[in-house]
Amino acid sequence: MVERPSPERKPPEHLSPLDPEFHVGSHGNFEHGVEIILTETRPGSIVQLAAWPGEEKKLISAIHTVTGLALPDGAGGGASDGVKSVFGFAPGKFTVADEAEGLAAAFAKVVTPAIGTITDLSHGRTVIRIAGPKAEWVLAKFFAIDFSLPAFPVGAGRSTAHHDVFAQIQRTGADQFDIYVFRSFARSFWKALCHASEEVGYEVQ
Repeated sequence: MVERPSPERKPPEHLSPLDPEFHVGSHGNFEHGVEIILTETRPGSIVQLAAWPGEEKKLISAIHTVTGLALPDGAGGGASDGVKSVFGFAPGKFTVADEAEGLAAAFAKVVTPAIGTITDLSHGRTVIRIAGPKAEWVLAKFFAIDFSLPAFPVGAGRSTAHHDVFAQIQRTGADQFDIYVFRSFARSFWKALCHASEEVGYEVQ
């Protein structure tokens, strides 16, 4: 009996919920230039951390150990180095993202059950990036938040909602924001974001 060689297994592809509506190129009123850039960042890991009461400082220390990012004092504070990002979205609760996989396993080594909890959201969230000189203006159509730089500094995060779409937003640049939404709502929110950007011209990358 001749044994057939088993087919080579390929790593699973990263399937995006935006694919049917993700149209690369310039759209809307871009005759006089593009003022919005939209894309999906596709981090390898997204983790939510929550500290038990009184254990917040230990959790913040663990975040620094794993990511190398130092969280500033104050609610909503955060930091990003272009590869890893972290921001607080509620008292003692943080969202952490990394371009690489394995973030939850890394935190499991330093965040003990006595400090808090770790929830891997890597397959449950989609991250949409909006950038450009009109980014604040477009986002203000959706959320009742002051997006000006003094009120919403680089690295900071906010937790909010647009109708039934829960969103966590981090400012990752002077005119750049990363929006974390549930994968099940991602396509609908993406289409709304594109529509809201049409009058100033937008490019999908």
